[in-house]
Amino acid sequence: MQVSIRTMGNSRGVLIPKPILEQTGLLDVADLQVHDGVIEIRPLQRHPREGWAADSQRIALATDDVLVWPEFANAADQDLQW
Repeated sequence: MQVSIRTMGNSRGVLIPKPILEQTGLLDVADLQVHDGVIEIRPLQRHPREGWAADSQRIALATDDVLVWPEFANAADQDLQW
C-alpha cells in the first residue's frame, strides 16, 4: 500500500488505516524502532505477570483469597515422616 508522508506540525507522519491497526493489535501506544533503514512499529509486549501484585493486594483486601479446592489428604499421608 502506498501512503503519503504528511506534515504534522513540526514533524512528518503517515496515517495508518484502521483495518491495519486492528490487524496488528496496535492500540494507544506502540514500540517504534529503526532497523537497517526500515521503520518498525509493533504493539508493546506486556510482561506476562504485569499487574499480579496489584491484583493480589485487591484480592487480599476483599478477603477473597480462599482455596479454590479445599485441602484434602491422600490416603497414606498419616504414615509419612518428615
